[in-house]
Amino acid sequence: MPASSDESLLSRLRRADPDRHFATLFAPPEMRERLCLLYLFNHELARAREVASNAMLALIRLQWWREVVEGSAKKHELATPLLAAIEAGLLPRDGLLALVSARESDADDEIPDLPAFLAYARNTGGRLARVAGQVLGQDSAAIEDLGTAYAISGILRAAPFLARQERSLLPADGTPVARLRQEALGLLAARPPRGAFAAWAPAAFVRRDLGRDYAPRDVWDRLAVLRARVRGRA
Repeated sequence: MPASSDESLLSRLRRADPDRHFATLFAPPEMRERLCLLYLFNHELARAREVASNAMLALIRLQWWREVVEGSAKKHELATPLLAAIEAGLLPRDGLLALVSARESDADDEIPDLPAFLAYARNTGGRLARVAGQVLGQDSAAIEDLGTAYAISGILRAAPFLARQERSLLPADGTPVARLRQEALGLLAARPPRGAFAAWAPAAFVRRDLGRDYAPRDVWDRLAVLRARVRGRA
C-alpha cells in the first residue's frame, strides 16, 4: 500500500482504539500498517455485539469476518487490505481466527465465574497482544499475560458504560472487583521481550486504570508508557 494508505490506517486506528494507536507508534515504521490492520480488525470484532440488535446478528457479523480471514474476498475498506496482508504472510491466519472464535462468547448471556472471565480476557486481549508480538517477530507468553492484564483493566473501565446498555462482562458469580484487580496486577509481573514493546505497551496503563475511576487519557498516562519502555516491563 502507498504511504498515504498507511497514514489513513493510523488515523482510523487513532479514532477506534487510541491506546493501541499510541502503542503502534513505537513499532518500526514498516510494521505499523500490519499492526493497524490487526487492531482495526479486532475493533470490528469487539463491536460486533455492540452494534447488533441481538446476539444472533452479532454472530452473523463475526461469521462474515471469519470468512474474510479464511480467504473470502469481500469489497470492504478493511476486509480487502486485511485479506491481502494475510495472503502475503504479514498476519497469521490462525491467530486471527482464534480472535474471531473468542468473540463468539460475547453473544452469551453472561460470563459465569472467575475462570471463565480470565479465559475471556486471555483469549481476547491476551491473544491479540500475542498476535501483535508475532507480527513483530516475538511469540511470547509474557506478552500474552500483559495483554490479558490490559483486557481485565479495560473490562473494569468499561463496566459503567456496558451497564447502561444492560450488558456486563464481569463474572456473574459476584467475584469481587478487588479480586479482578489482583489478577491483573499479578499478570504485570511478566517480563516481555524488549524487541516487541509496541505489542505490550498498553499494559503500562493498567496500574493507573485500576487505581481510579474512568478518566480520559492524559500526559501522565503517556509518561507511564514511556517509563515502561525504559524499564522493559509494565
